[in-house]
Amino acid sequence: MRPASLAQPASIDEMFLYRLHRLQVAAGGLVTRLCEQTHGITRREWRLLAQLAGHEDALSSELAALAALDRVRTSRTVTRLVEKGLMERRPRPGDRREVRLRLTAAGRAAYDDLLPRIAAINRGLVEVLSAPQVAALDAALTALQRRAQDMLGGDAVDDEA
Repeated sequence: MRPASLAQPASIDEMFLYRLHRLQVAAGGLVTRLCEQTHGITRREWRLLAQLAGHEDALSSELAALAALDRVRTSRTVTRLVEKGLMERRPRPGDRREVRLRLTAAGRAAYDDLLPRIAAINRGLVEVLSAPQVAALDAALTALQRRAQDMLGGDAVDDEA
């Protein structure tokens, strides 16, 4: 690969987003298998479960924003998690149109089981980098995320799992 290929890609194989996609496919497959085999949930369901674990009593729209998913996909995924007994909807007293989401005991147990295992996958990936490289990567990802949101006008929504 040419040294300046990320800044001036000459093919899809040199494009930054494509390379990130390939990394996501490879590493994401590990997470997907783990989630499916141990708890029967998809990677998207894991994402919502994990976000809700840190933001109990969120509205579905808030959860969609936190997980960077559109509202329709979030609603469908929440419905599946409710059906699986991992999440529950709680209407607000006095206004049944507003529904707050909470993890069930089973949802909390799944989260508590998966988080350290997925964190270990993350550690396994970044352990090939030195501490300065990890710090530089973290700073670069933060800057790239900010730039992408600026380019979209702040409306970054992921349509992938």
